Amino acid sequence: MKKKDPLAVCVTQSMQQYFDDLKGLQPKNLHSFFIAEVEKPFLEVVMDRVEGNQTRAAEMLGINRNTLRKKLKTYGLS
Repeated sequence: MKKKDPLAVCVTQSMQQYFDDLKGLQPKNLHSFFIAEVEKPFLEVVMDRVEGNQTRAAEMLGINRNTLRKKLKTYGLS
């Protein structure tokens, strides 16, 4: 059996806890919820790592700088 990446383990545990906390209720728009919950702190860490340099962050993320700017604005990080 292949050992799971630590990030995958954290995501798995968090999602299992999320479902347990729902006590049988069915969530809606789970993908959007998950992306919003994960993307903001992810971007915060990346931006901290590059000391706020959007060009370096976009390169690190493999996305267009305009896309990064839009995401930062969406999450109130710009």
